[in-house]
Amino acid sequence: MLAQEQERIDAVVADVFGYNALQVGLPAHDLLRANRISHRFACDREPGAAVQADPLELPFATSSLDLVVLPHVLEFSRHPHQILREIERVLVPDGSVVIVGFNPFSLFGLRRLCARGRGAAPWQGHYFSVLRLRDWLTLLGFEIEATTFGCHAPPTGSPRWQARWQFMERAGRRWWTVCGGFFVIHGIKRVHGMRLISPRWRGRRAQAKGLAPIARDPRIAQKNRTT
Repeated sequence: MLAQEQERIDAVVADVFGYNALQVGLPAHDLLRANRISHRFACDREPGAAVQADPLELPFATSSLDLVVLPHVLEFSRHPHQILREIERVLVPDGSVVIVGFNPFSLFGLRRLCARGRGAAPWQGHYFSVLRLRDWLTLLGFEIEATTFGCHAPPTGSPRWQARWQFMERAGRRWWTVCGGFFVIHGIKRVHGMRLISPRWRGRRAQAKGLAPIARDPRIAQKNRTT
């Protein structure tokens, strides 16, 4: 699963440019390896990341990051909306966010239902659908650039069964793409600027004032002819 996620993230971040790129969570895996931004670093609550901080309160200035990658962060947080608001705050206009999450409408989601939110990771998380995340991002002013899915085979840790279920990977990529075990959403922060509309001055000369004709009274005209 991590190999497929890395492959799809590489395809997205390879064309994102800027000065600062941030990975929130999973600091042991360099998910920004394919990106060409010079300053790339990871942030996490646990020690081991370049920046140790809570995703709910990122210690970065407003509009200071060009790319943020969120690998399986929202489904294990009690306040996913606040995390997205923080991401929107720290991103520059036209900055990119890449969200990786587990798909509830998949075999992974079915496995989570059987576990009833108990057990080891990742079955105790709260899986959000792609449609819900797209709605949240749209409300925050993001434009959805692309959405991809992966890992259509049943979740198993046995290499033997993984090899047997490879036919489902091939069939899933062709016939039921949206039922992959994970998804990758690429959103771009859009900021609508204000445009001042100036008056259209026309260089036309003012018309000269003319004398208005006076209506002639027919009685006065008749008197003048008689005189």
